[in-house]
Amino acid sequence: MRASFLFTSESVSEGHPDKVADQISDAVVDLFLSKDPYARVACETLTTTNRVVLAGEIRGKGIYDEATGWAPGVPEEIEAAVRATVKRIGYEQDGFHWKTFSFENHLHGQSAHIAQGVDESGNKDEGAGDQGIMFGYATDETPDLLPATLYYSHRILEQMAQDRHNKIVPFLEPDAKSQVTLQYENEVPVRATALVVSTQHALGYYDDGSEGSDAAKYQELRDYVIGVFHKVLPDGFITDETKIYVNPTGRFEIGGPDGDAGVTGRKIIVDTYGGAAPHGGGAFSGKDPTKVDRSAAYVARYMAKNVVAAGLAKRVTIQLSYAIGIAEPLSVYVDTHGTGTVSEAKLEEVLPKLVRLTPKGIREHLKLNAPIYQQTAAYGHFGRKPQGDSFTWEKTDLVEELKAAVA
Repeated sequence: MRASFLFTSESVSEGHPDKVADQISDAVVDLFLSKDPYARVACETLTTTNRVVLAGEIRGKGIYDEATGWAPGVPEEIEAAVRATVKRIGYEQDGFHWKTFSFENHLHGQSAHIAQGVDESGNKDEGAGDQGIMFGYATDETPDLLPATLYYSHRILEQMAQDRHNKIVPFLEPDAKSQVTLQYENEVPVRATALVVSTQHALGYYDDGSEGSDAAKYQELRDYVIGVFHKVLPDGFITDETKIYVNPTGRFEIGGPDGDAGVTGRKIIVDTYGGAAPHGGGAFSGKDPTKVDRSAAYVARYMAKNVVAAGLAKRVTIQLSYAIGIAEPLSVYVDTHGTGTVSEAKLEEVLPKLVRLTPKGIREHLKLNAPIYQQTAAYGHFGRKPQGDSFTWEKTDLVEELKAAVA
């Protein structure tokens, strides 16, 4: 690891078209899990100008039966949940309005060939819902043990969304992106060298000299965003040399799904570690917890966070791998990047003894069979505050057991 370097991460707001799709997919997951905690869901969403389309495979008691189809009233509940999600985000625009967009539901029954590999039966444990590799990561750069560049990128957009929902500023619309570049010295972030926000705005809040543009309105928008930068980043991180870009392309009135199509699962780096750690490639949103793309990535983060919280490493990457239909992971890999106080081999031995890493073991340990997922689908799945059964993978309740196990 280099001691001094620049690193950049980005985030996108809840109104970004891909994030609209993620939140809709997870609204469907939550709806189904509220009816059947063991429902199977793989819901993909497409958003575009005044249109939302669902596709995927589902199964669940009181939801869908292969012989009889949808349970009474469920299709209407799905549409209501989708429209409520878009309304909560704040889309009431000509090109995308929660009340008037065209809606199509193409969800259908889960393949019997997948079900036979995943379901528990006889002496067979519940199998993984797919093959693949999953990564967890933690670093002591921030109190939530998330990379600082991503942490501040998320917080900037969260603050802007909060101000928009609270009607503190009149000019913000739902779609936005942020980007943070930090200077690291001795592997510690010390200052911001570049900060970027592109945000959809009300009419006239741009300045390019054309008819309809308004330099004073743009300056109001720019001053507000710079104020958010100062509010979110630590004192001293923003200096006279920090490059600041607010809507660098100029006008951004057309946004959201009207400006660009959105699809579930296209923001997996935003969802995880901002490029600071590897990603196995699988998306999270729209999937029930038998899909190890989601649940195993959560438990990998959980173990990584507890390793750092226990003081056993300053940062750590954990990889898990699975085969579809097979319960136990094929491999467990730990890398402390030269910062560990115990051997990686010891951690690889101990961690699976503290948490059973089968799909069922993960689900039960982290209490994942609950309608907790829509809130994960914007501003990152990690670095969030655990509350009740939400974000349980962010808890550090393994610390004492872990310390004892490696002593």
